[in-house]
Amino acid sequence: MTPDNNFSQQQVPAAARKGAMALTFVMLGLTFFSASMWTGGALGTGLNYHDFFLAVLIGNLLLGVYTACLGYIGAKTGLTTHLLARFSFGVRGSWLPSLLLGGTQVGWFGVGVAMFAIPVGKATGWDVNWLIALSGVLMTITVFFGISALTILSAIAVPAIALLGSYSVWLAVQHAGGMDAVRHIMPAQPLDFNVALAMVIGSFISAGTLTADFVRFGRSAKMAVLVALVAFFLGNSLMFIFGAAGAATLGMADISDVMFAQGLLLPAIVVLGLNIWTTNDNALYASGLGFANITGWSSKTLSMINGAIGTLSALWLYNNFVGWLTFLSAAIPPIGGVIIVDYLANRQRYLAFAQARMMNVNWVAILAVAIGVAAGHWLPGIVPINAVLGAALSYAVLNPLTNRQFIQHIKEQHAGE
Repeated sequence: MTPDNNFSQQQVPAAARKGAMALTFVMLGLTFFSASMWTGGALGTGLNYHDFFLAVLIGNLLLGVYTACLGYIGAKTGLTTHLLARFSFGVRGSWLPSLLLGGTQVGWFGVGVAMFAIPVGKATGWDVNWLIALSGVLMTITVFFGISALTILSAIAVPAIALLGSYSVWLAVQHAGGMDAVRHIMPAQPLDFNVALAMVIGSFISAGTLTADFVRFGRSAKMAVLVALVAFFLGNSLMFIFGAAGAATLGMADISDVMFAQGLLLPAIVVLGLNIWTTNDNALYASGLGFANITGWSSKTLSMINGAIGTLSALWLYNNFVGWLTFLSAAIPPIGGVIIVDYLANRQRYLAFAQARMMNVNWVAILAVAIGVAAGHWLPGIVPINAVLGAALSYAVLNPLTNRQFIQHIKEQHAGE
C-alpha cells in the first residue's frame, strides 16, 4: 500500500503546515474552472452591468463566509471534511457525506477531462480519445504528490490564466466598442436577481464544502479564513467576469472559446488545460480523502484509482452524467451546515481527535441533510442558502433533543479533564 502523507486519517501536524501564499494559490486553482465561466456568461447576458457586479459581489460574499467558516474549522483542527463529519454524523454515518462528496468529485473529474479534450480536439483535429487518455494520466500523476504538487501547479496556472484570460477579454471588449459600449448592453431576456444570486452561490458551494480538505494545512485559523475569502472573491469573480465579457461581446462564455475565435490557439489550449487541470486535481485529491474515510486505505492509492475511473468514463460522464452530478451536488451544501453547527456547539470535542468519543451513526445529522435538501428545493428564496440554513437549524434544534444523554456524557467527560 502506498504510504499516505496526506494525513487522511489524522490531524495535520505542525511540521506539515503551510503559509498563506501557498494555500491561496491552491484555493485559487480550485475556483478557476470553466463551468464558473459558463455561469458568468448566463449572468452577463441576463443582467445589466450594475446588477451583474452586484450579484457577483453579494453572492461571493455569502459563499466566502460559508467557506471561511469551514476553513476556520479545518485549520483549527487540522482535519479533513470527512474526519470532521465523524463528530456530527458518527463514524459510519460519515460514510454518507464521504460517498456523496467523493463520488461527485470523481464524476466532475471525468467531466473536466472531456471538457478539455473535446474543444482541443475540434480546434486541432487531434484524436479526442488520445487527448482524454493523455490529460487524464497527467492530471492523475500530479495528485500522487499531494498538496505540494497542487501548490506548484496552481502557482504556475493561476497567474497564467489570469494574465492570458485578461488579455483576451480586453481584446473582446475593444472589439465590441470599448467599456462604454459594454456598460450599455441590455439583456434581451432579463434574469431575476434572486435567481442570479442563487447561480453565483450555487456555482461553487459544493466544492466550497470541501474547503477544510485544503486549508487544514494552514498555520493559523485566521489565515485560513482570509485565504478562503480571497479565493472565492478573487477567483470566482474573475471567472464570472471572463464569462460575462465573452458572452456579452462574442456570444461565448468560456474564455478558451473566445481565445480560439480570436485565433489565439496556443494560449487557448494553455488556459483551458491549466484551468481544468487545477480544479480537476483538487477534485481528485478530495475524492481520495473521502473514500479513505470509508475504506481506511491510503488516499493516494484511492486518488489513483479514482483518476483511472474518471478518465476511462470521461466521455460517458460528459454526455450522460452532468445533470445527475448537479442533482447530487444539491445534497452537499447541507453537510457543511451540519458540520459548522456541531463544531460551534461542541468545540472542546474537536481538540483531541484520537481520543474523541463518537457515535456510530447519528441519524439526526442525516435527517438534517434531508431537511436541508427539501428546504433548498421547496422554500422561496436562494436555494443553496436555504439548503445550508435548513440543515443547520434543524440539526441545532433536533440533535440536543434526540441525543441528550450522549451530549451530557460528553460534557461531563470534558468537565472532568
